[in-house]
Amino acid sequence: MPANLGLAHLSNAFLIVALLCYSLAVLAFAGDFAFGRRRGAAAGRQARARVPELVGAGAADSSAPGDADAAAADSPASGSGSRSRSRHEPAAGPWVRAALVATTVGLTAHVLGVIIRGLAVHRIPWGDMYEFVTALTCVAVIFFLGLMIRYKAYYLGLFVMGAVVIALGLAQTVIYTAAGPLVPALQSYWLSIHVTAMTVATGTYFVAAVLGVVYLFAARHARLVTAGGSAASARIMRRLPGPDVLDRLAYRTVMFAFPIWTFGIIAGAIWADQAWGRYWGWDPTETWAFITWVVYACFLHARATAGWRGKKAQIIQLAGFGCLIFNLVGVSLFVTGLHSYAGLN
Repeated sequence: MPANLGLAHLSNAFLIVALLCYSLAVLAFAGDFAFGRRRGAAAGRQARARVPELVGAGAADSSAPGDADAAAADSPASGSGSRSRSRHEPAAGPWVRAALVATTVGLTAHVLGVIIRGLAVHRIPWGDMYEFVTALTCVAVIFFLGLMIRYKAYYLGLFVMGAVVIALGLAQTVIYTAAGPLVPALQSYWLSIHVTAMTVATGTYFVAAVLGVVYLFAARHARLVTAGGSAASARIMRRLPGPDVLDRLAYRTVMFAFPIWTFGIIAGAIWADQAWGRYWGWDPTETWAFITWVVYACFLHARATAGWRGKKAQIIQLAGFGCLIFNLVGVSLFVTGLHSYAGLN
């Protein structure tokens, strides 16, 4: 059945609106970093005292000296991840409220754009790379809003939404694919199962990767403060929580995504058996999906059993995301294989 071009254009319009709203949200989150209120040391100590409640018990990051002190001195109430505000804790400022409104409006347009794309092509709307990226960025925003509701993690907005704007902007320009039918190999109900799982997991890994990068900068800042030095980014870092909070949030985010990714690989193997007569054929995309699984499994294992926290653990986590991105971009676009149709048309 041919694609409905009118609905396809409407989907594009909604996604552009989403991109504009997300860009405004990034500006508002940046305004909060630049002009928002900072908490005093007493409020920082209150936030630090709640850290075990927020993100689970565990030792502080051993690879970043001074994390406890940095978190106590620098952690903002709005970014501490508390389950409930205390009467001494300031509410989200006007910049954050404006950013949340822009993000919510953008997410509404984003969801509508994805749904209408599906209606236009008469199928699940993640059958090519363009659709996959628009869907995974939608998942990333939903997960980010969940973190803000659960942990009051407003401090992530500038970084997560900034990365979403870049990814969605590339989807709308560089990798845009016109609406059209699927190749015969993808015309299966397993597309709704396998690719949906991979989309949800990738969007969640996307947020974990942003947390990992922010952690590395926050840990470096904490070490400089402990050593009595100063950094040019001190104004920004003062609005972030301690590195241990970021480390634990990244860990929990990966814990959420990992079983979904595992299920996606298993579902893909079952689909491969039905489509090609074998569960595993060492196709480049299959291989790199498995390599990604192994790296993330190493991250979870090292952190849970060997006590690796902080910089070492986050480097492993970011290496896993690097494998994922290489699989999505490098393998899908430039390596010939059974999954080559997942790239640009």
